[in-house]
Amino acid sequence: MNNPLADRIRPAELSDVVGQRHLLEPGKALYNMIENGEVPNLIFYGPSGVGKTTVASIIANKTKRTLRKLNGTNASTKDIREIVDELDTFAAPNGILLYLDEIQYFNKRQQQSLLEYIENGKITLIASTTENPYFYVYSAILSRCTVFEFKSVESRDIEEAVRRGFDFLSKENDIKIEYGDDVVKRIAVGCGGDVRKALNSVENCYFAAVVKDNVKQITLETAQELTQKSSMRYDRDGDEHYDILSAYQKSMRGSDADAALHYLARLLEAGDLPGACRRLMVCACEDVGLAYPQIIPIVKSAVDAAMMVGLPEARIPLADAVILVATSPKSNSGEMAIDAALADVRKGNIGPIPRNLQNKHFDGEDAEVKGQHYIYPHDYPNNWTYQQYLPDKIKNAKYYNYGSNKNEQAFKAYWERIKNNEKNNNR
Repeated sequence: MNNPLADRIRPAELSDVVGQRHLLEPGKALYNMIENGEVPNLIFYGPSGVGKTTVASIIANKTKRTLRKLNGTNASTKDIREIVDELDTFAAPNGILLYLDEIQYFNKRQQQSLLEYIENGKITLIASTTENPYFYVYSAILSRCTVFEFKSVESRDIEEAVRRGFDFLSKENDIKIEYGDDVVKRIAVGCGGDVRKALNSVENCYFAAVVKDNVKQITLETAQELTQKSSMRYDRDGDEHYDILSAYQKSMRGSDADAALHYLARLLEAGDLPGACRRLMVCACEDVGLAYPQIIPIVKSAVDAAMMVGLPEARIPLADAVILVATSPKSNSGEMAIDAALADVRKGNIGPIPRNLQNKHFDGEDAEVKGQHYIYPHDYPNNWTYQQYLPDKIKNAKYYNYGSNKNEQAFKAYWERIKNNEKNNNR
C-alpha cells in the first residue's frame, strides 16, 4: 500500500512549503538558520498538519545530518539509547538530527536522557508539540532550545497544496483529473488549516471520483461529502479547547455579540454542548450579575431547553441567551464581593457569631448578657433597623461595593435614603 499522499509529495525545499511565511520567508530567523546550515536545538509548537515534520526533514537534508524520528506516544528510553549508539559511527558521520514528535508525551526522565547529547552537539534536537511547550517540556530541555510557533495554514495557501496533490496523482496514475476551482476552495476551507488533512481529502476525492472517457471527474458534491465537518480543530484535552472556551466567554464579557456567536458556533460544530452551556451560565452570573439579575433564571431556562432538545435545535435558545448576555449591562460586583469575603475567611478573619444572630439556645452561667436580643427587621418602618451582623473582629468589614450600572445605583439610593432616615430619627 502506498504511503499517504502527504508523505509522497512532501516538499524538499523551503520554497515549496505552504504557509508559515512568518518563519520561512527569506530574511526570517529560521529561514536564515536553515539556509546557513547552522541549526540549534529547536522546538516547533503548533497544530498538526502545518509543516513541522516537513521543515525538520528539510533541515536534515541541508545540514547533511542523519535524520532519526521518534514519536513521544510510543518511543522509550531504549529507543533513545539505540540512537545514541549510532553516534561517531559511519551511520552518522556528521551527527544526528533527532526529530522527536509529540515531545509532551515524554516523561521527565526520558527528556533528561537527551541532555548530555544535545549539550555537546552530537545530537541536534528538533522537538514538535501541539501543546504549549512552556507547560509540557522539561525546563532544562526548554532552556537549551529555541521555540518557533507554527500557525494554522490559511486556506488560500492550502489551495496551492490541493492543486499540487491532484497534479501529482494525475502523473502518478497516468490519468487526467478534472476538477474546478470550487472543488479546490471547498477542500482548502474544509481542512481547518491542516495541509495533511487537505491532501487526505484530495486522495479520497480521487478514489471516489467517477471515471468517464478515461478522465477522473471530481465534483463539488464529492468534495463536500468528503470534507464535511472536517474544518474543526478541537481536542477536548488540548489548548484549542480552552482557547475557544476562553474566547467565547471573553467575547460575551466584552459585549461583542458577533464574536460570541462565532465561538458558540465553533463549540456547537465540535459537539461541545455542555461546555457552551456551562460558560454561558458562568458569564451571566459573573459578568452581568446584579446589573440585570433577572438574566440568571432566563439564561438557566435557555440552557435547560438546549440540553433538553439537544443539537442541532439547541443552537436556537443558546444563540438567544448568548446575544442577551453580550448585549446586557455588565457588573462583576457580586464576584468581587464574594472573593473579598472568601479572602477574609481564608486569612482566619472570622470570630464568634454575634449572640443576636445565633440559633436560640440556652445561655450558660458565664454569659455576660442573658438572652438573644435579636431585632426582627419587619417590626420596623421599611423593614429595616440597625443591628450588628458581622463578628466583632471584623464588624466594620466591607466586601460589596455597588456597581455603576443603573440597577445597582437604584438599590444604593434606596438604602442610603432609608438608613439616613433612621439615623436622623434616632438623633
